Amino acid sequence: MSTNYSKQTNWGQFVPLVTVFFFWGFVAASNDILIPVFKKAFDLTQSQSQLVSVAFYVAYTVGSLIYMFISKAIKQDLVNKIGYKNGLILGLLISASGTLLFYPAANLGSFPLMISGLFILGLGFSLQQIVANPLAIEVGPTETGSQRLTMAGGINNLGTTIGPLIVAFAIFGSATASNTEASIESVKIPYMVLGGAFILVAILLKFSSLPQVTPTISENQDDVVSGEHRDSALKYPQLVLGMIAIFVYVGVEVSTASNLPAYMEKSLGFTTKDIAPYVSLYWASLMIGRWTGAVDAFDITAGFKKILRFLAPYLAFGVFLMVNAIAKHDLSHFYIYGLVILVMIACDIASKGNPARMLLIFSCMGIISLIFGMMTSGMTSVYAFTSVGLFCSTLWPCIFALAINGLGKHTNQGSGYLIMMIMGGGIISWLQGTLADMTNIHVSYIVGVVCFAYLAFYAIRVTKILKAQGIELDQIKSEGAH
Repeated sequence: MSTNYSKQTNWGQFVPLVTVFFFWGFVAASNDILIPVFKKAFDLTQSQSQLVSVAFYVAYTVGSLIYMFISKAIKQDLVNKIGYKNGLILGLLISASGTLLFYPAANLGSFPLMISGLFILGLGFSLQQIVANPLAIEVGPTETGSQRLTMAGGINNLGTTIGPLIVAFAIFGSATASNTEASIESVKIPYMVLGGAFILVAILLKFSSLPQVTPTISENQDDVVSGEHRDSALKYPQLVLGMIAIFVYVGVEVSTASNLPAYMEKSLGFTTKDIAPYVSLYWASLMIGRWTGAVDAFDITAGFKKILRFLAPYLAFGVFLMVNAIAKHDLSHFYIYGLVILVMIACDIASKGNPARMLLIFSCMGIISLIFGMMTSGMTSVYAFTSVGLFCSTLWPCIFALAINGLGKHTNQGSGYLIMMIMGGGIISWLQGTLADMTNIHVSYIVGVVCFAYLAFYAIRVTKILKAQGIELDQIKSEGAH
């Protein structure tokens, strides 16, 4: 593993770094408000409206491919050449240029120009992902690196919780306002402000203490598994199957939320402006789970950690209630959700920090949530669908840790392949939207069930693969779930 900059987490470096994690969440969740707005404004089918997700998430793959092509052309890793700090700043400026397209797109009423802006936003985010994830691990001890990554994910989901509310407010006004129709021109204002924030953070990062270059795994490092000398990361089955796992994981996470507004409008009679707090609840559910998983990142006693296991998720839930109270939404519909959080806590305890066990348990709970939502109606089904966020919350670090374990000198290459598969967020959303057009949105959630079924399979299969390579899962306990 790489050398750490200090024996303790450098919070002065970590805090400005996770600002970009907040941006990722803010934009990703805000897309779920744009989807129904664009659908009405441009008279789109459900599958066509999902092009919002396709444009944004496929950009991650295109961005990763461009990154790999440039690195190969210059015969050097691009970020190692320009420096990690400069790479992060460049990514922010690319994303800022994408937000600028919203101005002419709104004035011209152009859907293609709108999604082009989202695509460029995603290109910038792909470079930021490549840089920020390893940096979050490097600004402190290796053994708590994944916990910092989970904590950064919690900050990301603070953005996902706030994003839909702010964008809905910018488009429709306050929750008590009578306006229920969206003007396309109103969309440009929040994204122009967001672009300004990207530029401001880029300037602040330029003068921050973030390191220019982060140590990476040496090209001369031997493979972790004795006797294994493979010439590509793609020769490792845990990675290849893990790439599919990332694809379907991001897919079910995004598609569950992006199709929720249409379900609530068609089946429950909600107006678009009244859906925002429920989209916020879905993404807050990921924050709830990730705040729980981030507990181990703090140097505290085991007894206090047990207390925080119960306290952290309800603190996160409290943040959701607070921001919705500020937005003047009726909170009485959400208190019952506190009981659902108890189920997630029980699953977290049952996993015992083992990434494969957590992946299996949470995937099975995701299947149960979706099937329960499909078999019920009304608000019961809405809470079932939103609870999927709880069971998606910690799956990224679980899959990531299992997929790259044992890759040795091919670890960085494997990480790049995994980030490419974020495009599943767009493809799976489009598939579910297409199925919804053919049947109905309620039935279309079977797509998510299939995704979770594969994740459960991967949890079982990768355990056998790693054991066959002489890797015990207890050895990677701290690398995954928490």
